[in-house]
Amino acid sequence: PPAAARELAAAVGAALDNVRRHAGADARAWILVEDEPADILVTVRDDGPGIPEGRLAEAEGEGRLGVAQSIRGRLRDLGGSAELISVPGQGTEVELKVPKGALVARGKKAERR
Repeated sequence: PPAAARELAAAVGAALDNVRRHAGADARAWILVEDEPADILVTVRDDGPGIPEGRLAEAEGEGRLGVAQSIRGRLRDLGGSAELISVPGQGTEVELKVPKGALVARGKKAERR
């Protein structure tokens, strides 16, 4: 459905924007899309410096809610989730998971409007 696809694409875009802003000029990024039986999984991975432990909580405490709002919030609205895995010196991986049923239900609701 177009509305759900736009939300998922926006979450992927936000993850790629974070790579551009935080991983460094020479960092590379990969996108993997998996069509699982019940879910669509999109993984955005980079080879940047990673996120120091505690940095996301610190950013939220400073009122910077980029990951929380731009990625997790969008997926939560679709019934999905986002998992962020980062090891300093080894890059960052963001796994976006959206149930196919939620995509269909969201699309039908948007089409009725």
